[in-house]
Amino acid sequence: MEALRDNGFPIAAECGGACACATCHVYVEEGWAEKLPEPKAEEVDMLDMALAVQPNSRLSCQIICSAETDGIKVTIAPE
Repeated sequence: MEALRDNGFPIAAECGGACACATCHVYVEEGWAEKLPEPKAEEVDMLDMALAVQPNSRLSCQIICSAETDGIKVTIAPE
Protein backbone atom coordinates (compact mmCIF):
# COMPACT_ATOMS: atom_id res chain seq x y z
CA MET A 1 0.00 0.00 0.00
CA GLU A 2 2.76 2.41 0.91
CA ALA A 3 4.67 1.64 -2.29
CA LEU A 4 1.57 2.33 -4.38
CA ARG A 5 0.74 5.54 -2.51
CA ASP A 6 4.32 6.81 -2.39
CA ASN A 7 4.71 6.32 -6.13
CA GLY A 8 1.65 8.38 -7.03
CA PHE A 9 -0.85 5.62 -7.77
CA PRO A 10 -4.48 6.59 -7.09
CA ILE A 11 -5.07 4.60 -3.92
CA ALA A 12 -6.92 6.17 -1.00
CA ALA A 13 -5.43 4.12 1.87
CA GLU A 14 -7.53 6.12 4.30
CA CYS A 15 -6.59 4.13 7.44
CA GLY A 16 -2.87 4.36 6.70
CA GLY A 17 -2.34 0.62 6.68
CA ALA A 18 -4.18 -0.33 9.87
CA CYS A 19 -6.45 -2.82 8.08
CA ALA A 20 -9.43 -0.73 9.21
CA CYS A 21 -10.91 0.11 5.82
CA ALA A 22 -10.86 -1.33 2.31
CA THR A 23 -9.64 1.73 0.42
CA CYS A 24 -6.41 -0.01 -0.62
CA HIS A 25 -8.24 -2.94 -2.26
CA VAL A 26 -6.31 -4.47 -5.16
CA TYR A 27 -6.53 -7.49 -7.43
CA VAL A 28 -3.40 -9.65 -7.31
CA GLU A 29 -2.42 -11.00 -10.72
CA GLU A 30 -2.53 -14.73 -11.39
CA GLY A 31 0.56 -16.53 -10.22
CA TRP A 32 1.15 -14.13 -7.34
CA ALA A 33 -1.85 -14.80 -5.10
CA GLU A 34 -0.62 -18.26 -4.13
CA LYS A 35 2.77 -16.81 -3.16
CA LEU A 36 1.16 -14.61 -0.52
CA PRO A 37 0.21 -15.71 2.98
CA GLU A 38 -3.48 -16.40 3.49
CA PRO A 39 -5.41 -13.27 4.52
CA LYS A 40 -6.02 -12.91 8.24
CA ALA A 41 -9.56 -12.64 9.61
CA GLU A 42 -9.33 -8.83 9.86
CA GLU A 43 -8.51 -8.54 6.16
CA VAL A 44 -11.32 -10.91 5.19
CA ASP A 45 -13.75 -8.83 7.27
CA MET A 46 -12.64 -5.60 5.56
CA LEU A 47 -12.91 -7.19 2.11
CA ASP A 48 -16.50 -8.12 2.97
CA MET A 49 -17.20 -4.37 2.95
CA ALA A 50 -15.33 -3.65 -0.29
CA LEU A 51 -16.88 -3.21 -3.73
CA ALA A 52 -16.27 -5.58 -6.64
CA VAL A 53 -14.46 -8.24 -4.58
CA GLN A 54 -12.97 -11.07 -6.62
CA PRO A 55 -11.20 -14.29 -5.59
CA ASN A 56 -7.84 -12.52 -6.10
CA SER A 57 -8.81 -9.48 -3.98
CA ARG A 58 -6.45 -8.38 -1.23
CA LEU A 59 -5.85 -5.27 0.81
CA SER A 60 -2.53 -3.89 -0.34
CA CYS A 61 -1.73 -2.77 3.22
CA GLN A 62 -1.49 -6.45 4.13
CA ILE A 63 0.96 -7.35 1.35
CA ILE A 64 4.46 -7.10 2.80
CA CYS A 65 7.24 -6.02 0.45
CA SER A 66 10.00 -8.62 0.50
CA ALA A 67 12.18 -10.64 -1.82
CA GLU A 68 9.23 -13.04 -2.24
CA THR A 69 6.93 -10.26 -3.45
CA ASP A 70 9.49 -8.43 -5.60
CA GLY A 71 7.86 -7.89 -8.97
CA ILE A 72 4.29 -8.53 -7.78
CA LYS A 73 1.64 -7.16 -10.11
CA VAL A 74 -1.66 -5.79 -8.85
CA THR A 75 -4.54 -3.79 -10.27
CA ILE A 76 -6.21 -1.16 -8.12
CA ALA A 77 -9.84 -2.12 -7.58
CA PRO A 78 -12.59 0.42 -8.30
CA GLU A 79 -13.72 2.50 -5.33
